[in-house]
Amino acid sequence: MTRTHLRRAAAIAAGVAAVALALSACSVPSAGTGKGSNLRIGAMYLDSQGFYGGVKKGVEDAADASDTKVKFLESTSAGDVSKESSFMNTLVSSNVNAIIMSAVSTDGSLPAVKQASKAGIPVVCYNTCVSDAAVQKYVSAYVLGDPAKFGSMLGDKAAEYFRGKGIDAPKMGVINCEQYEVCKERFAGFKDALTKALPGAQFVANQEGAEVDQAVPTAEQMLSAHPDLDGMYGEAGGATVGAYKAVENRGLVGKVAVFGSDMTSDIASELQKGTTLKAVVDISGIQAGKLAYDAAAKAIDGKGKKGDVVDAPIDLYQPDDAAKWLETHKDGLP
Repeated sequence: MTRTHLRRAAAIAAGVAAVALALSACSVPSAGTGKGSNLRIGAMYLDSQGFYGGVKKGVEDAADASDTKVKFLESTSAGDVSKESSFMNTLVSSNVNAIIMSAVSTDGSLPAVKQASKAGIPVVCYNTCVSDAAVQKYVSAYVLGDPAKFGSMLGDKAAEYFRGKGIDAPKMGVINCEQYEVCKERFAGFKDALTKALPGAQFVANQEGAEVDQAVPTAEQMLSAHPDLDGMYGEAGGATVGAYKAVENRGLVGKVAVFGSDMTSDIASELQKGTTLKAVVDISGIQAGKLAYDAAAKAIDGKGKKGDVVDAPIDLYQPDDAAKWLETHKDGLP
């Protein structure tokens, strides 16, 4: 080959390489969270209010406090696996840098999580996720307040309350959210703690009522079917509201105590009264959101290992604590 041909071949090769590099730069968003970098992060919420409103604020506050310019692509699944799957398709095709999500279902959300992982996009769960084995394989980090501990803290407080009332064998009803694995573990922790302290305690009813509209009539029917209930346990925020509203609607204030989960302004105001709602255990949504963003940034930078569990702090609130909570959460976000 002549020198002219060699130069021409080299020029063609260089041109091809430059085009390939340009195409690569167009198709893959710049990674890294250093100063001046730009990121796109997908964020999925099960709801737009309460805990999830707090998570959204925490995620966005953490991004604002960083040196990185972040654009969020956000969606609320409303507990619908098909909505979650559809939005995951959008995020993966958009080639976002990371995805922060609360999974709709341990099993049903697995295809969506796998899809993102196989596309090389870090997934960070908070509050709910896929199975433990799948977390280790497909999830970069899982922000979680130990649900068994969450339940046991409240169970201990319930036992203390009943002892103080001279009730050694309380009959309990449960308004649950056990379509989510985390709620099953909350109940297990609550039950173990209460029955350990008071072996005569009985759980006579356990029915689904994660949303307030469902929880109120469910709790009212439970109170009618079991007029000898001493207490009710709400596994989540909506369940808690449903339980105390049902007690009030049935004229059972002072007769049936409620122990609840997940603080909101409404729940804090009810707790402050001290008449029906006796204690609430909570994980701050804002704090969980900040931890989730930090975990996503870490994963984008290639730090950490698959399946890291990030502990979210768990807090117990009693009636005397409610006023301070309301004062420090004037925007209503937990």
